[in-house]
Amino acid sequence: MDQTHTDPRFDGPGPDAQYRQSLLEGRFELQHCEDCSAARFPPALVCRRCGSARLAWRVSSGVGEVYATTTVRDRAGDYNVAIVELEQGARMMSRIDGIAADAVRMGMPVQAHIVPGDEPFVVFTPSPGAPL
Repeated sequence: MDQTHTDPRFDGPGPDAQYRQSLLEGRFELQHCEDCSAARFPPALVCRRCGSARLAWRVSSGVGEVYATTTVRDRAGDYNVAIVELEQGARMMSRIDGIAADAVRMGMPVQAHIVPGDEPFVVFTPSPGAPL
């Protein structure tokens, strides 16, 4: 007896591949649950809030604020690691560019930018007018 079961969530490229492809095409997208409206990052197969598999991709405004930050001291130069809470509600770990590592503050308004390349990624910069 064949007990192989297929789940349509596993057909095709996974959510990480879809996220990467959107970055390659110059779009910063987040998943949004169609049942509970939660935005989520990192990409996943189900909503962590309600367990629904009905996740849709939507372009993010990239607007957020620093939720938490730390400065990493390194011989090659200090850098920051920050958790940014996006206006859609999802949080993501990244860095804040365009400012000294130890000048990043919790609550600082920031804007996402895609760093292009073979493996694109998202960084943030202080929003125009943000206190530095």
